[in-house]
Amino acid sequence: MDPKMITGAEALMRALMAEGVETIFGYPGGAIMPVYDALYQYTRPAHARLRHVLVRHEQAAVHAAEGYARVSGRVGVSLVTSGPGATNTLTGVADAMMDSTPLVVIAGQVSISQLGSDAFQEVDLVGVAQPISKWSYQIRSAKDVAWAVSRAFFIARTGRPGPVVLDFPSDVQKEFCEWKPAIVDKVAGYTPYPEIKMDMLQAAADLINQAKRPLALVGQGVELGHAHEELLAFLDKGDIPAGRTMMGLTALPSDHRLNVGMLGMHGNYAVNLKTQECDVLIAIGMRFSTRVTGPFETYARKAKIIHLDIDFAEIDKNVKTDVAVVADCKVSLPALTALINKADHSEWISSFEPLNKIERERVIEPAIHPQGGPLLMGEVVNAVSEATKGDAVLVTDVGQNQLFSCRYFRFPKRRSIVTSGGLGTMGFAMPAGVGAVFAAPERKVVAFMGDGGFQMSIQELGTIMEQRLPLKMILLNNNYLGNVRQWQDMFWEGRRSFTRMMNPHYEDICRAYGISYGLVVSREELQERVDEMLNATGPYLLECAVNEEDNVLPMTNPGCSVDEMKLSI
Repeated sequence: MDPKMITGAEALMRALMAEGVETIFGYPGGAIMPVYDALYQYTRPAHARLRHVLVRHEQAAVHAAEGYARVSGRVGVSLVTSGPGATNTLTGVADAMMDSTPLVVIAGQVSISQLGSDAFQEVDLVGVAQPISKWSYQIRSAKDVAWAVSRAFFIARTGRPGPVVLDFPSDVQKEFCEWKPAIVDKVAGYTPYPEIKMDMLQAAADLINQAKRPLALVGQGVELGHAHEELLAFLDKGDIPAGRTMMGLTALPSDHRLNVGMLGMHGNYAVNLKTQECDVLIAIGMRFSTRVTGPFETYARKAKIIHLDIDFAEIDKNVKTDVAVVADCKVSLPALTALINKADHSEWISSFEPLNKIERERVIEPAIHPQGGPLLMGEVVNAVSEATKGDAVLVTDVGQNQLFSCRYFRFPKRRSIVTSGGLGTMGFAMPAGVGAVFAAPERKVVAFMGDGGFQMSIQELGTIMEQRLPLKMILLNNNYLGNVRQWQDMFWEGRRSFTRMMNPHYEDICRAYGISYGLVVSREELQERVDEMLNATGPYLLECAVNEEDNVLPMTNPGCSVDEMKLSI
């Protein structure tokens, strides 16, 4: 056989390496076996060029790739088989689509001759993935592998990032072709980086220059666009206070003088109330989620709204804007900064402080420095945050653990939070933490989970065991699906319908997996156990027995305006 001829599976390996891939998260099966056979030669210790991380469930392969992508800034890669292997990835694909995470998910498929016959483990993956991915495509010829992979990575990483799904029939994996590298750097009809319209830029600058009470809303788009320095220069010149969305928490350092807190339903009191007082609102790389805005018709009623975003689809989708600047924020922010005047809004900024003081006294201090009573989630988060001295990557699951973590963890460094924002996927933290450790092995990675989310991905303790990953897991155990319980108490007359959890003995589970374990019951031992966890080599689970009745505050009730935020229940 001509030595230039290789299989489609081998072509995939070469194409992935051409894209700079180093780590793959996956789970093998029948329809992807030719690819795994090709991968075998690339992972041998003597001359390893790729690293494969065997997860314990295909959904975890995608969440791990998400964690890797969020922390590294690179495209995450998952490899799975057909049928249930592929459909198990779809929650992760949808999660990545909602949160603009660049992924390439490669799934095996039955042979082309069997397509449409209801063959064993056949699913129309392209069809089911299309609405929840940036691009889905079936590779039907080995000679197209290099092109399809290059196109997939180009689409996943450019513009507003997102997940791409490649469907790879098993006979195409075994088919021979001549290897020809491909570089895709443009796609017909796809404009990842729109050109700035100067009239819109000038109109935005005019509004900002006239503003007496400007407020910036900073989203993950700043992080995705690597525009941290550009954001700081813009805010400093305009003297503009800035709130951050949950996904944008590390776009601006927690201790920056212009950072006025987290936006949203469980965000900070002052920034939410002041949204209704500002006269110009500048949204930067955020999508106006209802968790941030409340009812659209009551949102920012006094403000002219400027929206900076890379995606045309976000403009006027939820909130009607007065000026839209559609471009990469790494380009639009410095261009806008050049047009705005050096300003002094110290009086406006100082008006946040009385509200901040109210929240500190009534909510924050009781949450992180309680006087007696059971251990609280907020004080656990605060203890871990202080002990890691700002160097850690925070990974959260979904629920009360997520909300307390995002409120009380501090972020001086970029790319330091991995959470499921748009989809709110329970079971996210443990596999995402796996990916985060591979992305930043030099940093501490701490993953906060509730007892519900922990048990949704408990099998990934096997991945952590096998890889000996130094993931530090903090289990905030309140024996409830806490966030649902809180809503039941508030809005369903206290009928706690199926939210109490019967939990296993987690120490025994950790012992079975060879993972170090600690238990905190009282605050007197909290600091010692946290230090023990952080100083331990390898993985560690710290179970914290927290108050079953703990509630996340402040809170804006569903359907209420952001200035109707409550400090107590």
